[in-house]
Amino acid sequence: MGTVIYWVHTSVDGFIEGPNGEFDWPEMGEELSAYSMDLSERAAAFVYGRRVWEMMAAYWPQVESISDHPHDLAFAPIWRRTPKVVVSRTLAEAGHGALVVGGGDLATELAEVRERFPGDLLLTGGTGAATALAALGLVDEFQVIVHPVVLGGGRQVLPGLARQSLRLVGTRTFDGRSVLLRYARA
Repeated sequence: MGTVIYWVHTSVDGFIEGPNGEFDWPEMGEELSAYSMDLSERAAAFVYGRRVWEMMAAYWPQVESISDHPHDLAFAPIWRRTPKVVVSRTLAEAGHGALVVGGGDLATELAEVRERFPGDLLLTGGTGAATALAALGLVDEFQVIVHPVVLGGGRQVLPGLARQSLRLVGTRTFDGRSVLLRYARA
C-alpha cells in the first residue's frame, strides 16, 4: 500500500496563507519545481480538501490562458491526467472526474481510496483535510517546504491537531532559499 504524503508550503512562522488569504509568496525556483514535478509524477492520486480543490479546479483546467510560468505549464498536464480525491463533508460531487470522500467514516473511506489507487497519495496544501487525516494517524509522511517569508498571521499548518511524534527522515535546500523538511510518523 502506498504512502499518504502531506505536501505543504509554509512561511517561517508556520502559516500556509497570509492574514488575508494570500498565497502569492511561495517561489517555485527551478530546483523546487523539479522536485515538485517528480513528487507529482509519482503520485497515484492527488488528495485535496474542499477549499484547495475549489482553487485547483478553477485554475488548472485553464492555466494556459492564465499563466505563462514554466512550472504551471509543466504541471498542468500532470494535474489533468492524475486521479483526484476530494475530502469534504459538504460536496456530493466535485467535477473533473474527482472522487469525493468524507461524508462517512473517513478512515474507512481512505482505506478504500488506497485500494482503488495503489501507490502514493499526495495530499496537497490546505489544513482541514490534512488535520482530519493526521488526527486519525493516516498521514504517513509530512513534506513541509519552508519559504523565507514571515507572514505574521493567517491560516496555520495543522491547527488544533493533538501532539504527535514525528521522525526526521530528510532535509533539502532548494534554489538557495527554501528548505524541505521530511518527517515520518514515529
